[in-house]
Amino acid sequence: MLLNCDLGESFGSWQMGRDHDAMPHIDLANIACGFHAGDANVMAQTLSLAKQHKVTIGAHPSYPDLQGFGRRSMHCSATEIRHLLHYQIAALDGMAQCQGMSVSYVKPHGALYNDMMSQPAVWQAVLEAIASYHKPLKLMILATADAALLKQQAATAGVSLLLEAFADRRYTDQGKLTPRAQAGAVLHGAEVLEQVDQLLKSGTVTTDTGRTLALQADTLCVHGDNLEAIAQLQQIRMRVNACQR
Repeated sequence: MLLNCDLGESFGSWQMGRDHDAMPHIDLANIACGFHAGDANVMAQTLSLAKQHKVTIGAHPSYPDLQGFGRRSMHCSATEIRHLLHYQIAALDGMAQCQGMSVSYVKPHGALYNDMMSQPAVWQAVLEAIASYHKPLKLMILATADAALLKQQAATAGVSLLLEAFADRRYTDQGKLTPRAQAGAVLHGAEVLEQVDQLLKSGTVTTDTGRTLALQADTLCVHGDNLEAIAQLQQIRMRVNACQR
């Protein structure tokens, strides 16, 4: 199980996250591309940090929504989605090449990620954008009960998927994330580690109704927002390492 984390989300003098503390413990760095967070300096610094720790880099593009941190849905056409994705991916990939690195996957951010998983038109637009980029890129999406179907659709478009699970989110019986407005949607403390252990040992999660749901996942999303999150990330890293021995 690969650990992925959203990084490079500072902007100018405004700082977000503890990237230096998180980077040594992860496998995949989802780097903001300037539309919801990040700027040229932050992108370069985050790439350098990833190179130092030999972490694979991915683009973390969003709707153009700096004020809303990319968490507000926008009604974009398929052409607009393709272009906004290409613009952001190319920006990060170009800066990465300046440091002898290369972007290898894409994980949409915030509302764009949610829309991709809930709206077939947005899903197809994102697939088209990744497929038509000038080099092969993997696409990271939510691991759901529909994973086999989504993999088949992606393969038809010529795109390989990375299926992502979340350490700190409760799941519905359909394998979707429980809405944040619902009580118990976000897990804390020991609950997070229990879900990680369950995923690692049996490839399942316990849903919000108490059912056991099989969840095929290639990567686990973790956080590095504060000292408490970093401490938890270190514990998750140890658990993953122990399973790989």
